[in-house]
Amino acid sequence: MNQINVEEKLKVLFNETGQAHHQAFLETDGEDPEWPLWYAGYIHGKVDCLVAKRFTKSQLVYMVIDAENERSHNAPETSWPDFYAQYFTKQ
Repeated sequence: MNQINVEEKLKVLFNETGQAHHQAFLETDGEDPEWPLWYAGYIHGKVDCLVAKRFTKSQLVYMVIDAENERSHNAPETSWPDFYAQYFTKQ
């Protein structure tokens, strides 16, 4: 699988993750102070197949937090699924 194809599949996964998280936290309008834990649990196993690496949930929590910090500081105009997909393909 080439990098562009992987990145597109990651974008789909992150969009799906965001929608699933919002549904899971509908009562709080998506508010979840522990969202990186939820996201890591949701993508665990799924992201491994796309990037051909194995990650622990702890590693994914760190990566999600790091990706969001980088996005918010360096590219706040970039949609988070796009940025996260680029970030994860570089790991």
